[in-house]
Amino acid sequence: MTPADEALAKKRYFAINLMRIMGALFIMAGFLLVAGRWEIAGMPTDRYIGIAVVLIGAFDFAVFPMLLARRWRSPKE
Repeated sequence: MTPADEALAKKRYFAINLMRIMGALFIMAGFLLVAGRWEIAGMPTDRYIGIAVVLIGAFDFAVFPMLLARRWRSPKE
């Protein structure tokens, strides 16, 4: 593995883990909105926004890193 390949692998690893961290933060923010502990636009609307944020966070946490890993997978030789 050349140094350039190693640097690229480190960047990709960092990007995948950053996606997971952001997904977890989105999920926590969504739960705060649904619970009513954080107010943006009033209670009925905050609940819907919170549900949307939780779903986006779940996608960012679970699905998006797998998509990135599949796209960046090394070709079979």
